[in-house]
Amino acid sequence: MASNQTLDDDEVEQLKQSLPKAIYRNSELLTKYQNFWIAHNNNQLHNILNLQRHFLARDTDIFITSIPKTGSTWLRSLLFSTINRTKHPCIDKNHPLVHRHPNELVYNLEAIYGNAFDYPRSTDLNEMSSPRLFFTHLPYESLPESIKHSKCRILNITRNPLDTIVSLWYFVINMMKIKQGESYKPPCFEDFFKDFYDGRFVYGPFFEHVIGYWKQSLENPNKVLFLTYEDMKDDTISQLGKLAKFIGVPFSSEEENEGVVEQIIELCSLNSLKEMKVNKSGVINKVFEKKSYFRKGEVGDWINHFNPKMVEKMKDLIELKLKGTTLSFRLLLE
Repeated sequence: MASNQTLDDDEVEQLKQSLPKAIYRNSELLTKYQNFWIAHNNNQLHNILNLQRHFLARDTDIFITSIPKTGSTWLRSLLFSTINRTKHPCIDKNHPLVHRHPNELVYNLEAIYGNAFDYPRSTDLNEMSSPRLFFTHLPYESLPESIKHSKCRILNITRNPLDTIVSLWYFVINMMKIKQGESYKPPCFEDFFKDFYDGRFVYGPFFEHVIGYWKQSLENPNKVLFLTYEDMKDDTISQLGKLAKFIGVPFSSEEENEGVVEQIIELCSLNSLKEMKVNKSGVINKVFEKKSYFRKGEVGDWINHFNPKMVEKMKDLIELKLKGTTLSFRLLLE
């Protein structure tokens, strides 16, 4: 359960100094907390501890969980549009997605307890109407206990690790250019690959994160829905139907006949979101360019970045990490 105890800055700093450290991207210091990596030189640990201690989940809450750059921005737009399809029909030219980035409609849990841009303060959470929509990159083990023990719903999305690396690489480069300016020298792709391969990146390791949610989807299928980016791209209509049913708002036969599902998919498509004026400029949380969330969205773009040696190393790692599970990754769409 959440606690009202206030976090002491010195206590947090002592904890941070006691935790394992690693260098990421040849320069950035990471801290390992509860078996995953977070940025050391900001307030990320403080925000996560506040979240774990104070957040109270409602049974009606819906959470999107994921490793960064695995399709969660797309899923946020689909979730928001599906939940609000009566209040905000997708054919409405004033739909909220036309005026606000998906990250401003589905709130980042960690950012709420930090210095977030355009997010409600933690004290305002009780004023939000249900269902509240959130997303987080935390692994299952590190979610607040109130989320684990409530009847809320969790939508987890994952993506094949090769495309994830590529998408994350471009995103990090854009972010660091904003933070450091033109003097920033981006890491070479080979070095970035090595960090990811070793599990050394913010919210990594990748496979442990993915398997954690996958296991929960098997143990509690009414609470956790496990989705893959590749399946979503391959058959968006049926996957969106599954999502709507899971969160308790299935599409009616009338809606299906009227093309409501296709309208949501079109509004939330990468091309549609990319062309919206609101997503062409500006930043989220002061360092994330809005347009950087919408690059290619292709399955198999990794083939343009990986050399044969890296492909073999990653395939071997996938086989090793997924041994003993029925999980698999589709690296290409046929």
